Amino acid sequence: MAISFKPLWVTLAHKGLTKKDLMEKCKIYPSTVSRMTHNQSVSLRVIERICTGLNCRIEHVVEITPDQPEEKQYT
Repeated sequence: MAISFKPLWVTLAHKGLTKKDLMEKCKIYPSTVSRMTHNQSVSLRVIERICTGLNCRIEHVVEITPDQPEEKQYT
């Protein structure tokens, strides 16, 4: 399974907010935003602060997607 923060970027766009706004509004470090930009894990506390700060549900912040199936090797 893979984590994706694509819903967060869509939510920010719909609200007319930038990543800088996200950091200020939700009190998140730039390094945390960088981790999310690269779809790396962050704590649930961070996700909770985002949901509270943006007044949105968790599915508007993060999604879990299945890993890409491995390509079959043809010989």
